[in-house]
Amino acid sequence: MSKISIVIPVYYNADTLMMLYEDMREKILDRLGDYEIVMVDDGSGDDSYDVMQQIQRLDPSNVKLVKLSRNFGEHSAILAGLSQCTGDCAVTKQADLQEDSSLILEMYESWKRGNKVVIAVREERDDSAIKKLFANLYYAIVRRFIDKNMPKGGFDCYLLDKQVIKVLEMLDEKNSALTLQVLWVGFKSEKIYFHRKDREVGKSRWTLSKKIKLVLDSMMSFSYFPIRFMSGIGFVFAVLSFLWIIEVVIEYFVAATPLRGWSTLICLILLSTGLILMMLGILGEYVWRALDASRNRPPFIIDEVSDSKDNEEK
Repeated sequence: MSKISIVIPVYYNADTLMMLYEDMREKILDRLGDYEIVMVDDGSGDDSYDVMQQIQRLDPSNVKLVKLSRNFGEHSAILAGLSQCTGDCAVTKQADLQEDSSLILEMYESWKRGNKVVIAVREERDDSAIKKLFANLYYAIVRRFIDKNMPKGGFDCYLLDKQVIKVLEMLDEKNSALTLQVLWVGFKSEKIYFHRKDREVGKSRWTLSKKIKLVLDSMMSFSYFPIRFMSGIGFVFAVLSFLWIIEVVIEYFVAATPLRGWSTLICLILLSTGLILMMLGILGEYVWRALDASRNRPPFIIDEVSDSKDNEEK
């Protein structure tokens, strides 16, 4: 009989965790058969881990708790959960109650049909207009410059066969986007569409700085566009400069035009300096990521794991 693992990254979700568990117990847990819930505390500063322990006491044989030593980010927390799960497949689940729990059943059935990667695509979303705008912009950039297979609505929830999980663990990439890794590995896959609800309880910790970092990580890890962009800009400016020099020389010898225009010269110098600094910044992003990878630091550090065996010993 197959077993499914439900991996839930937790970061300041004390107010939604119990509701999430009750929702899953009411809708899907009795219909899954053999299952486990792996909840990963990603350095939460609230009472999330206490609530996680309460949930474990309600279902000690099926709930495993993983506590990271500090906040490593959602993608690292999911990887930590995947490294600890024991199911034949694993599905990720957000703790903010914006995804219907019954979606897991659909994804599980798709896996039973032979799909090793099942992606839950946001067909519609109840977020604000600004959130929709920036989300659609990010996914448009991803489809244009990184991976054309990225769904228009994007995705956070996905089911992976244990074979795919092993491949992701082998990648061992830092400063990367786990969703893009899921698309990159290939394997037989299927998309399931759902309506994403607006967040009604709690406050989102998905800050602007984290969104910007995701864009940079996605671009630097999966696309050569930044490097090609730098080369293209340099080539265009070199050609324009060469043509301008020819035009100035012709005017000087043919029309006796004096070489004037200090303000124009200063503007060109400032523009060129700004472009050079921008290019150096892009190169710096690559150099820093190469340095970070060479350090061989783990993407996450597990502080504590609590499962049914621990409970039996107690």
